[in-house]
Amino acid sequence: MVIQQRIDKFDENVNKRGSVVTAKKESKTPVGPLVLGILIFVVIGSALLQIFKGQ
Repeated sequence: MVIQQRIDKFDENVNKRGSVVTAKKESKTPVGPLVLGILIFVVIGSALLQIFKGQ
């Protein structure tokens, strides 16, 4: 009886071999929103300082 169960389990698995379920990956930004905000603040702030220093 145990042998027959193992054979049945193997027979069910034969057609499923090699087919891998592909999970969709969520596209994540490499930089978080906080870091992006700080970067924009620094770039725009330094540009404004250079503009006002030149006048």
